[in-house]
Amino acid sequence: MKAFLAATALLAASASAFATEAPAGASVYFISPQDGATVSKTFTVRFGLTGMGVAPAGTMVKNTGHHHLLIDLDKLPDLTKPLPANDHVKHFGGGQTETQLTLSPGKHTLQLILGDYAHVPFTPAVISEKITVNVQ
Repeated sequence: MKAFLAATALLAASASAFATEAPAGASVYFISPQDGATVSKTFTVRFGLTGMGVAPAGTMVKNTGHHHLLIDLDKLPDLTKPLPANDHVKHFGGGQTETQLTLSPGKHTLQLILGDYAHVPFTPAVISEKITVNVQ
């Protein structure tokens, strides 16, 4: 177990030390919902990407990455380290390009960020505009 933890720490440290460069013009965006949309408690979120391809986490193919959905974050996570996985940062390491999301009623913000094979944001970060949805 100690060897596993040491290897994991080494991978995380090496991933942050060598950020993956994003190609010029790459962008990530929401196909749906649109900014300001009113949605039901459970709704579909579709991710868009131009200038790059989607690949599962762990796949080291140039100009590919996978999506992360930021929910209700006022401040971005540290973009030099692997993105955390929690209630505010959802990982789509299988290469998914959409998800069903369930949120409490009220106003929520959503933002997308693309991570490389090790969940580290690209340099420069490939990040969407933040949108707001109103959950009924």
